Amino acid sequence: MSIFPLPVFEEDADPSHRDSLTLEEQLAQTTAPETMVVRFGSMQMVGEYKQAGDIRAGCGSKLVARTHRGTELVEMLTTTCSNSGCGKSISRQEMLQYIEQSGGKKFPFHTNGRIVRIATRDDMNHMSQLKSRKQEYRKEAKLLVEEHQLEMKIVDVEPILGEELLTFYYLSEDRVDFRPLVHDLANKFSARIEMRQVGARDEARLVADYERCGQHCCCKNFLKVLAPVSMRAAKQQKQTLDPKKISGRCGRLMCCLRYEDQTYRDLKKNLPHKKTRVGTVEGPGIVIDGKILTQLVLVELEHDKRQIAVPLEELLDPETCPKPYETLFEKEEPKKKKHKHRKKQKKNEATAEGEQPKKKRRRKRRRRRKGKKETDNN
Repeated sequence: MSIFPLPVFEEDADPSHRDSLTLEEQLAQTTAPETMVVRFGSMQMVGEYKQAGDIRAGCGSKLVARTHRGTELVEMLTTTCSNSGCGKSISRQEMLQYIEQSGGKKFPFHTNGRIVRIATRDDMNHMSQLKSRKQEYRKEAKLLVEEHQLEMKIVDVEPILGEELLTFYYLSEDRVDFRPLVHDLANKFSARIEMRQVGARDEARLVADYERCGQHCCCKNFLKVLAPVSMRAAKQQKQTLDPKKISGRCGRLMCCLRYEDQTYRDLKKNLPHKKTRVGTVEGPGIVIDGKILTQLVLVELEHDKRQIAVPLEELLDPETCPKPYETLFEKEEPKKKKHKHRKKQKKNEATAEGEQPKKKRRRKRRRRRKGKKETDNN
């Protein structure tokens, strides 16, 4: 059965009869970007490379590039030129600022490379075959490590698309002389061998998948610089100090404790120190504790030892703050003062008229005579 084109679809195929362009037509109108930012390798390295020809690809596309390690399969992140026609492109200054804020010189950023072409189906299949042989590479390497009696643990193996380099990641507490091992591995796999020592956090980046929060491990997903996390951050955020609850897949303190550490530091600087004398609307008191996120201060009042929570912006000077307890005492004292004042006024009026003020009667103790005392005793 033959297919006959309908007039409606023929009109849609004509760009002059449509309000918007198709994705292919929009791509044809854009100019090729000058540089592309890509991500590559098991350690999620980032590179900004120029392209070899008229390559116009979108974010997330798979490309073939020549990096400082060899021919690799890379993933496009964004473009850095302003005329790329993509709303997700950024300027080079913005990218360098992001790198500076994310670790600076420790950020794994490279510029020595070039984008060759868009990855084909054969490139993708070939890379899948190489990844399926990683278990074989690791098994052979472990046998050679036992043969040479080296104190090291092979964590992962990373092949690249061109097969000119094999990178072995290993764990070791001390320095290891692996020159004989590298020689045997090069003869075994006919490739250049690179040995990289990693720590516990890098091991989790290579082999871990999900964390207890249900998300991908931060080190595997987006973190490029794995800075150490101290117990002080957990104490400052008032987390539980149980190592099992605040440790990640690597056995170290979770990286997410570091995300809000600077915010907690800045907020804590606003709060007064403990045992500091402050003023409130209910009188002066002593600071017992402070809530960092809510910016509340727990104050124990001096006059009645009550504890009240006061917002930071409502704290006053302890010398000039209101003192309600003194106003209560002042209300009771005027009655006594008025009574004394009336007595003094009457006394002054009597002396002014010439009258002598009445003397107070004093009780005299009667003394018994000795004689009378003796008669009574007889």
